[in-house]
Amino acid sequence: MNPRPDLTCDELLTTTRAVRRGLDESRPVDLELVKECLRLALQAPNGSNKQNWRWIVLTDPGLRAGIADVYRRAFLERMAPLFARLDELDPRTRRMATDGRDLAERFHRIPVLVIPCLELADGHLPEGNQAGLWASLLPAMWSYALAARSRGLATTWTSVHLDREKEAAELLGLPPNVRQGGLLPTAHSLRTDFRPGPRLPLEEVLHIDGWNGPLKDGPREDGPEGGPREDGSQNGSREDGPGKEPNP
Repeated sequence: MNPRPDLTCDELLTTTRAVRRGLDESRPVDLELVKECLRLALQAPNGSNKQNWRWIVLTDPGLRAGIADVYRRAFLERMAPLFARLDELDPRTRRMATDGRDLAERFHRIPVLVIPCLELADGHLPEGNQAGLWASLLPAMWSYALAARSRGLATTWTSVHLDREKEAAELLGLPPNVRQGGLLPTAHSLRTDFRPGPRLPLEEVLHIDGWNGPLKDGPREDGPEGGPREDGSQNGSREDGPGKEPNP
């Protein structure tokens, strides 16, 4: 699929999706193209410009298969309660779950797996709020996804395999002080017709001048909750049509 050089900044920001379907598993991805995306990602903000990020790029079929097995087992374990009541779920949540399971089953076929990591002093994550730590990695992950999208590639932002982080670390030969921050399967996209994801209105999540501060359009009301994502978190209601990719 050809890239979309005509994408505006707003279009790129609002239509870069976590693609579970529409990944071209048969077409190789040029490693130089991945490196190009990563060079752009390295311009992301990070604490004190320490640049403690480390990027593991997997193209070897054996290594990809090993990580895929870790991911698959972690996904099925985490999602087991949901699949036990699959028939009770609303159609959109059911579709999201089954699409996620399908991705897990095909994970070993995805041509490139990118695993962003942080190299820490001792490998131990701090107690309490870790926002400052991961703020030195997650923006770069998103920059990579944006750069990939603008070049005709598709990615899936996921962290499910971290339920079995030690197993993945052993497969990758990571030092004890290197911690993984996620996993970005990368492939050429079979589609270009991505659209903005269904999100709650800004007014339902915006607080001005404190949690209980006044809002321009009146008091905040609780909005609808969607089904859990593949990683167990919640998302807004979906409006995907037939053949549309579920949104991250």
